[in-house]
Amino acid sequence: MPMDSNAVISEIRKNFMLESIKNGKRLDGRPLDEYREIKITENFIPKSAGSAMVELGNTKVVAGLKIEQGEPFADTPDKGVILLNIELLPMAFPTFESGPPSEQAIEYSRVVDRGIRESKMIDTSKLVIESGKNVWMIFVDIDVLNYDGNIIDACTLAAVTALKNAVIPGSKLGEKDFKLPVNATPVAVTMWKLGDELICDASLEEEQVSTGRITVTMSEDNNIHAMQKGEIGEFSLEEIQKAIKTSSNIGNKLREKYFR
Repeated sequence: MPMDSNAVISEIRKNFMLESIKNGKRLDGRPLDEYREIKITENFIPKSAGSAMVELGNTKVVAGLKIEQGEPFADTPDKGVILLNIELLPMAFPTFESGPPSEQAIEYSRVVDRGIRESKMIDTSKLVIESGKNVWMIFVDIDVLNYDGNIIDACTLAAVTALKNAVIPGSKLGEKDFKLPVNATPVAVTMWKLGDELICDASLEEEQVSTGRITVTMSEDNNIHAMQKGEIGEFSLEEIQKAIKTSSNIGNKLREKYFR
Protein backbone atom coordinates (compact mmCIF):
# COMPACT_ATOMS: atom_id res chain seq x y z
CA MET A 1 0.00 0.00 0.00
CA PRO A 2 1.25 3.55 -0.54
CA MET A 3 2.45 5.14 2.67
CA ASP A 4 3.00 8.83 3.30
CA SER A 5 5.75 9.21 5.89
CA ASN A 6 3.91 12.25 7.23
CA ALA A 7 0.72 10.27 7.80
CA VAL A 8 1.83 7.67 10.31
CA ILE A 9 -1.08 6.44 12.41
CA SER A 10 -0.47 6.58 16.14
CA GLU A 11 -0.48 3.34 18.09
CA ILE A 12 -3.36 4.64 20.19
CA ARG A 13 -5.55 5.33 17.15
CA LYS A 14 -4.55 2.02 15.56
CA ASN A 15 -5.58 0.07 18.67
CA PHE A 16 -8.82 2.04 18.91
CA MET A 17 -9.56 1.25 15.27
CA LEU A 18 -8.85 -2.48 15.71
CA GLU A 19 -10.96 -2.67 18.86
CA SER A 20 -13.85 -0.95 17.11
CA ILE A 21 -13.62 -3.33 14.14
CA LYS A 22 -13.46 -6.29 16.53
CA ASN A 23 -16.86 -5.13 17.81
CA GLY A 24 -18.30 -4.95 14.30
CA LYS A 25 -18.08 -1.18 13.70
CA ARG A 26 -15.58 1.03 11.94
CA LEU A 27 -14.52 4.50 13.00
CA ASP A 28 -16.72 6.07 10.31
CA GLY A 29 -19.72 4.10 11.58
CA ARG A 30 -19.91 1.60 8.73
CA PRO A 31 -20.48 -2.13 9.28
CA LEU A 32 -17.54 -4.27 8.19
CA ASP A 33 -19.07 -5.17 4.80
CA GLU A 34 -20.48 -1.76 3.84
CA TYR A 35 -19.06 0.43 1.08
CA ARG A 36 -18.68 4.18 1.23
CA GLU A 37 -20.95 6.27 -0.97
CA ILE A 38 -20.46 5.46 -4.64
CA LYS A 39 -21.09 8.00 -7.38
CA ILE A 40 -20.74 6.97 -11.03
CA THR A 41 -20.82 9.52 -13.85
CA GLU A 42 -21.17 7.96 -17.29
CA ASN A 43 -19.72 9.57 -20.43
CA PHE A 44 -17.58 11.84 -18.27
CA ILE A 45 -15.23 12.57 -21.20
CA PRO A 46 -17.52 13.67 -24.09
CA LYS A 47 -15.05 12.98 -26.91
CA SER A 48 -13.98 9.57 -25.65
CA ALA A 49 -15.42 6.39 -27.21
CA GLY A 50 -16.63 5.51 -23.71
CA SER A 51 -15.83 6.90 -20.29
CA ALA A 52 -16.81 7.10 -16.64
CA MET A 53 -15.78 8.81 -13.43
CA VAL A 54 -16.18 6.88 -10.20
CA GLU A 55 -16.09 8.45 -6.76
CA LEU A 56 -15.79 5.87 -3.99
CA GLY A 57 -15.78 7.89 -0.83
CA ASN A 58 -12.93 10.32 -1.47
CA THR A 59 -11.20 8.02 -3.93
CA LYS A 60 -11.73 9.32 -7.45
CA VAL A 61 -10.82 7.63 -10.75
CA VAL A 62 -11.60 8.32 -14.40
CA ALA A 63 -11.67 5.72 -17.20
CA GLY A 64 -11.53 6.66 -20.87
CA LEU A 65 -11.61 4.46 -23.96
CA LYS A 66 -9.89 4.82 -27.30
CA ILE A 67 -11.09 2.50 -30.07
CA GLU A 68 -9.17 2.10 -33.32
CA GLN A 69 -8.33 -0.48 -35.97
CA GLY A 70 -5.26 -2.68 -35.72
CA GLU A 71 -3.80 -6.14 -36.23
CA PRO A 72 -4.98 -8.96 -33.94
CA PHE A 73 -2.58 -10.93 -31.82
CA ALA A 74 -1.05 -13.85 -33.73
CA ASP A 75 -2.54 -16.46 -31.39
CA THR A 76 -6.05 -14.94 -31.57
CA PRO A 77 -6.54 -13.93 -35.22
CA ASP A 78 -10.34 -14.00 -34.91
CA LYS A 79 -10.67 -11.79 -31.86
CA GLY A 80 -10.46 -8.09 -31.15
CA VAL A 81 -8.03 -6.66 -28.62
CA ILE A 82 -8.59 -5.08 -25.21
CA LEU A 83 -5.67 -3.43 -23.40
CA LEU A 84 -6.05 -1.85 -19.96
CA ASN A 85 -3.72 0.43 -18.06
CA ILE A 86 -3.97 2.21 -14.70
CA GLU A 87 -1.94 5.33 -13.98
CA LEU A 88 -1.38 6.55 -10.44
CA LEU A 89 -1.12 10.29 -11.00
CA PRO A 90 1.36 12.14 -8.75
CA MET A 91 -1.35 14.59 -7.69
CA ALA A 92 -3.43 11.71 -6.28
CA PHE A 93 -1.09 10.81 -3.42
CA PRO A 94 2.29 12.02 -2.10
CA THR A 95 4.18 8.80 -2.91
CA PHE A 96 2.87 8.41 -6.47
CA GLU A 97 5.50 9.46 -9.00
CA SER A 98 5.55 10.28 -12.70
CA GLY A 99 7.47 8.05 -15.09
CA PRO A 100 7.24 4.33 -15.86
CA PRO A 101 4.41 2.40 -14.14
CA SER A 102 5.22 1.33 -10.60
CA GLU A 103 4.88 -2.29 -9.46
CA GLN A 104 1.75 -1.22 -7.63
CA ALA A 105 0.18 0.27 -10.78
CA ILE A 106 1.08 -2.84 -12.77
CA GLU A 107 -0.51 -5.10 -10.15
CA TYR A 108 -3.71 -3.07 -10.07
CA SER A 109 -3.89 -3.03 -13.87
CA ARG A 110 -3.48 -6.81 -14.08
CA VAL A 111 -6.17 -7.51 -11.48
CA VAL A 112 -8.72 -5.21 -13.12
CA ASP A 113 -7.83 -6.47 -16.61
CA ARG A 114 -8.05 -10.12 -15.55
CA GLY A 115 -11.52 -9.71 -14.08
CA ILE A 116 -12.82 -8.12 -17.28
CA ARG A 117 -11.01 -10.49 -19.62
CA GLU A 118 -11.74 -13.77 -17.82
CA SER A 119 -15.42 -12.92 -17.30
CA LYS A 120 -15.71 -12.65 -21.11
CA MET A 121 -17.38 -9.29 -20.52
CA ILE A 122 -16.78 -8.28 -24.14
CA ASP A 123 -17.38 -10.73 -26.99
CA THR A 124 -14.15 -9.99 -28.81
CA SER A 125 -15.09 -12.33 -31.67
CA LYS A 126 -17.55 -9.63 -32.78
CA LEU A 127 -14.76 -7.07 -33.06
CA VAL A 128 -13.18 -8.68 -36.12
CA ILE A 129 -13.15 -6.61 -39.32
CA GLU A 130 -11.02 -9.00 -41.41
CA SER A 131 -9.87 -12.26 -39.88
CA GLY A 132 -6.17 -12.29 -39.10
CA LYS A 133 -5.63 -8.80 -40.49
CA ASN A 134 -7.85 -6.12 -39.04
CA VAL A 135 -9.79 -5.90 -35.77
CA TRP A 136 -11.11 -3.27 -33.40
CA MET A 137 -8.66 -2.53 -30.60
CA ILE A 138 -9.98 -1.11 -27.32
CA PHE A 139 -7.59 0.82 -25.11
CA VAL A 140 -8.85 1.38 -21.56
CA ASP A 141 -6.89 4.07 -19.71
CA ILE A 142 -7.70 4.69 -16.05
CA ASP A 143 -6.31 7.65 -14.13
CA VAL A 144 -6.40 7.74 -10.34
CA LEU A 145 -7.13 11.38 -9.51
CA ASN A 146 -7.40 11.10 -5.73
CA TYR A 147 -6.42 8.16 -3.55
CA ASP A 148 -8.21 7.45 -0.30
CA GLY A 149 -8.29 3.66 -0.36
CA ASN A 150 -9.65 0.80 -2.48
CA ILE A 151 -8.27 1.61 -5.92
CA ILE A 152 -8.96 -1.81 -7.47
CA ASP A 153 -12.72 -1.75 -6.86
CA ALA A 154 -13.05 1.86 -8.00
CA CYS A 155 -11.05 1.21 -11.18
CA THR A 156 -13.09 -1.90 -11.99
CA LEU A 157 -16.34 0.03 -11.62
CA ALA A 158 -14.99 2.78 -13.88
CA ALA A 159 -13.67 0.41 -16.55
CA VAL A 160 -16.87 -1.67 -16.63
CA THR A 161 -19.07 1.45 -16.84
CA ALA A 162 -16.96 2.91 -19.66
CA LEU A 163 -17.07 -0.36 -21.61
CA LYS A 164 -20.82 -0.70 -21.18
CA ASN A 165 -21.48 2.75 -22.66
CA ALA A 166 -18.81 2.58 -25.37
CA VAL A 167 -19.58 2.87 -29.08
CA ILE A 168 -17.55 1.28 -31.89
CA PRO A 169 -17.04 3.81 -34.72
CA GLY A 170 -18.28 1.59 -37.52
CA SER A 171 -18.96 4.72 -39.56
CA LYS A 172 -15.23 4.88 -40.26
CA LEU A 173 -15.77 1.78 -42.42
CA GLY A 174 -18.94 3.07 -44.03
CA GLU A 175 -21.10 1.08 -41.63
CA LYS A 176 -23.22 1.97 -38.60
CA ASP A 177 -21.69 2.72 -35.23
CA PHE A 178 -22.56 0.03 -32.71
CA LYS A 179 -22.36 -0.62 -28.98
CA LEU A 180 -19.72 -2.96 -27.65
CA PRO A 181 -21.04 -6.55 -27.40
CA VAL A 182 -21.30 -6.87 -23.60
CA ASN A 183 -21.98 -10.31 -22.13
CA ALA A 184 -21.24 -9.84 -18.42
CA THR A 185 -20.76 -7.28 -15.67
CA PRO A 186 -17.75 -8.17 -13.51
CA VAL A 187 -17.46 -6.51 -10.11
CA ALA A 188 -14.32 -6.59 -7.96
CA VAL A 189 -14.73 -6.74 -4.19
CA THR A 190 -11.56 -6.16 -2.18
CA MET A 191 -11.29 -7.07 1.49
CA TRP A 192 -8.60 -6.12 3.98
CA LYS A 193 -7.58 -8.03 7.10
CA LEU A 194 -7.49 -5.98 10.29
CA GLY A 195 -6.83 -8.08 13.34
CA ASP A 196 -8.96 -11.19 12.88
CA GLU A 197 -11.64 -9.45 10.81
CA LEU A 198 -12.16 -8.83 7.10
CA ILE A 199 -13.53 -5.47 6.00
CA CYS A 200 -14.70 -4.25 2.60
CA ASP A 201 -13.86 -0.97 0.89
CA ALA A 202 -11.11 0.09 3.27
CA SER A 203 -10.32 3.77 3.62
CA LEU A 204 -6.70 4.84 3.31
CA GLU A 205 -6.34 4.88 7.09
CA GLU A 206 -7.71 1.35 7.35
CA GLU A 207 -5.39 0.15 4.59
CA GLN A 208 -2.42 1.55 6.46
CA VAL A 209 -3.06 -0.66 9.50
CA SER A 210 -4.15 -3.77 7.59
CA THR A 211 -2.00 -6.88 7.30
CA GLY A 212 -3.40 -8.31 4.09
CA ARG A 213 -5.61 -7.70 1.07
CA ILE A 214 -7.61 -10.05 -1.09
CA THR A 215 -9.64 -9.19 -4.20
CA VAL A 216 -12.28 -11.46 -5.69
CA THR A 217 -13.92 -10.54 -9.01
CA MET A 218 -17.16 -12.25 -10.01
CA SER A 219 -19.95 -11.64 -12.52
CA GLU A 220 -23.59 -12.70 -12.87
CA ASP A 221 -22.60 -16.34 -13.39
CA ASN A 222 -21.23 -16.35 -9.81
CA ASN A 223 -17.91 -17.77 -10.99
CA ILE A 224 -14.57 -16.40 -9.81
CA HIS A 225 -12.87 -14.60 -12.69
CA ALA A 226 -9.99 -13.04 -10.78
CA MET A 227 -8.50 -13.45 -7.33
CA GLN A 228 -5.48 -11.60 -6.02
CA LYS A 229 -3.81 -11.53 -2.63
CA GLY A 230 -1.81 -8.46 -1.69
CA GLU A 231 0.44 -7.36 1.19
CA ILE A 232 2.34 -9.73 3.50
CA GLY A 233 -0.44 -11.16 5.67
CA GLU A 234 -1.90 -14.64 5.44
CA PHE A 235 -5.47 -15.78 4.87
CA SER A 236 -6.91 -19.03 6.20
CA LEU A 237 -9.12 -21.24 4.06
CA GLU A 238 -12.13 -20.05 6.05
CA GLU A 239 -11.22 -16.41 5.41
CA ILE A 240 -10.85 -17.05 1.69
CA GLN A 241 -14.22 -18.77 1.61
CA LYS A 242 -15.73 -15.82 3.46
CA ALA A 243 -14.14 -13.41 0.98
CA ILE A 244 -15.66 -15.33 -1.94
CA LYS A 245 -19.12 -15.34 -0.37
CA THR A 246 -18.87 -11.63 0.45
CA SER A 247 -17.77 -10.84 -3.10
CA SER A 248 -20.76 -12.69 -4.48
CA ASN A 249 -23.23 -10.92 -2.19
CA ILE A 250 -21.83 -7.42 -2.64
CA GLY A 251 -21.23 -7.87 -6.35
CA ASN A 252 -24.89 -8.74 -6.87
CA LYS A 253 -25.97 -5.69 -4.87
CA LEU A 254 -23.71 -3.34 -6.82
CA ARG A 255 -24.84 -4.75 -10.16
CA GLU A 256 -28.47 -4.31 -9.17
CA LYS A 257 -27.92 -0.72 -8.07
CA TYR A 258 -25.53 0.60 -10.72
CA PHE A 259 -25.75 -1.66 -13.78
CA ARG A 260 -29.40 -2.42 -14.42
